[in-house]
Amino acid sequence: MSENERIIRRLYQVAEDKDFAAFADLFGDDGLFVDMSSGATFRGKDTGKPVALYAAAFPDMHRELGRFIEHGNTIVVELTLNGTHEGELVLSHGRIAPTHRKIEVPCCDVFVIEEGKVALFRCYNLASVLFAQLGVLENLSAAVALNDEG
Repeated sequence: MSENERIIRRLYQVAEDKDFAAFADLFGDDGLFVDMSSGATFRGKDTGKPVALYAAAFPDMHRELGRFIEHGNTIVVELTLNGTHEGELVLSHGRIAPTHRKIEVPCCDVFVIEEGKVALFRCYNLASVLFAQLGVLENLSAAVALNDEG
């Protein structure tokens, strides 16, 4: 196992342990976390915030790690985000009250490592699957009807 893979496996472990400060410490001072499904970005010490938000919404959150692919200083990880929606899910455009539903959301994470720290983390979780599993998409026809009226 390479040193870069060790860093990323450590990052996932501290996320599982809900140690958000340790998560942020694995990023460089200008390290960037981008949630590609929402476009939200977090830099430096704020990189632990999205992990904390998901931990609050899914207290039993578990990341099932799949394949690791490494090319130079880039690591790509296939995984699923698993948990039960027991807390409010805070998103950039609003909040979703607890649905008490289980999720198993496919995700692909891309990391760039520089000087032993995460310089860039792009998280590609399938938000459409997340929203479907939470039951949010069950009211999609109401949203489409509003758009047709405008």
